[in-house]
Amino acid sequence: MSFSDIMAGLLVIFVLAVVALVLELMQKRQDWDEAIQEIAKAEQVRENLLREIERELNDKGIPVSISENDTVLRIPEDVLAFRSGKYQVPQDDRSQQVTLEIGRVLFIAITKDDRRKYLDTVFVEGHTDKVPYRNAAIQENWGLSTFRAISVWRFWNEMLPEGQRLEDIYNHDDKKLFSVSGYAETRPRMDTVEDPDNPESLKKNRRIDIRFTIKRPSLADFERIKAQLN
Repeated sequence: MSFSDIMAGLLVIFVLAVVALVLELMQKRQDWDEAIQEIAKAEQVRENLLREIERELNDKGIPVSISENDTVLRIPEDVLAFRSGKYQVPQDDRSQQVTLEIGRVLFIAITKDDRRKYLDTVFVEGHTDKVPYRNAAIQENWGLSTFRAISVWRFWNEMLPEGQRLEDIYNHDDKKLFSVSGYAETRPRMDTVEDPDNPESLKKNRRIDIRFTIKRPSLADFERIKAQLN
């Protein structure tokens, strides 16, 4: 075998090695791009979902709003008005009808086009004003805010018709989509911070928010991709 034959063979091996390396790097890059695209898609689905819910409810005369980062549906106090120290959904017809309609619109919007597959958890969040709730049995304002969320959640699942119950919706991982949480007085509305003791400010903070979190690649997925890129 001549020297030129040996060099030609080595060149072929080198070219094949380079091609294999390039393909490996392209696959790693593709994995990273797909992870980013998955997050972007889920964020877009969430934004569209919230905008649709807001539009649908506003068209029905139920004035809700969305947080600036497009993650939270805010139900204002003039839509669902909790009395100070109370956690039950108000018994008047207007409050009952509005709360029920919000639950119905949530169900329809979330289950449309299988959007639930892009969601991780939807939190029904309860809040209180800054007035201390003197009831150690339910852990004061922390318990009061949580019970407000539970009260709304139970109302939906008792009053919504069969086939439209939120408890029957599962997320991308086939786990129950909805959960509840309470924040006491720790997350006041920004428009109440300057005058928190004003009766109107107190009323505004006795509220319910609905927070939507999305499906994201796990930390293990990112660590795996990072290790591949190193």
